[in-house]
Amino acid sequence: MIITSIDNKKIKELCKLYDKKYRKDSDLFIVEGEHLVNEANKHGLLKEVYSLNSVDYDNVTLVSEAVMKKITSLTSIPSMIGVCKKIKEKELGDRILILDNIQDPGNLGTIIRSAVAFSIDTIVLSCDTVDLYNPKVIRATQGMIFTSNIIVRDLIPFVKTLNEYKKYTTNVVCGTELKSVEKNNKYAIIMGNEGQGVKEDLAKLCDEAIYINMSPLCESLNVAIATSIILYEFSK
Repeated sequence: MIITSIDNKKIKELCKLYDKKYRKDSDLFIVEGEHLVNEANKHGLLKEVYSLNSVDYDNVTLVSEAVMKKITSLTSIPSMIGVCKKIKEKELGDRILILDNIQDPGNLGTIIRSAVAFSIDTIVLSCDTVDLYNPKVIRATQGMIFTSNIIVRDLIPFVKTLNEYKKYTTNVVCGTELKSVEKNNKYAIIMGNEGQGVKEDLAKLCDEAIYINMSPLCESLNVAIATSIILYEFSK
């Protein structure tokens, strides 16, 4: 059987997963394309597959191109999409990255990839950061979301619990140059919003401010690039 109608009840329910509230209520999210479906399956999170062709997964529903166009957020329709269970939280670990009000989905996805590359144990998102399960975030992670421990917290009370961790944030005016920073075995790095940086009340809870030394011709770096540079230096 193949679903050919975009008015099919199952298809209408599926499309609701592009809404943040529905994702939260259902504890499900969508991945688009063969690579992300494969990654979700490898990590035991794949619940359903909707595909243009027969594929070797459990619980596959075949759909027409018109239906796939309806249920994808991509301009070019993928061969399949998957419905996934949300990822369960794990213990914090020794290396924590805290993100304060990151708004761009591409930035968040890129930061998640860098965090995996440079061995961050846990990523903590503020409640006002872009939704982790936004389809653009998922795509930008290139599957690294499935290997990450990512949690959402109210940051002020959360950071106050990190007594065993040295807490770093960024400050281009009075920070320590990145390569000169003394790194603690247990640390938390706080990165802030694309335009406003880390909130003042949160920055005050940090033990040390750092900055990236760069050419005066460049006023600032994109937050994803800055985070990647900092994580690389801390991983040495």
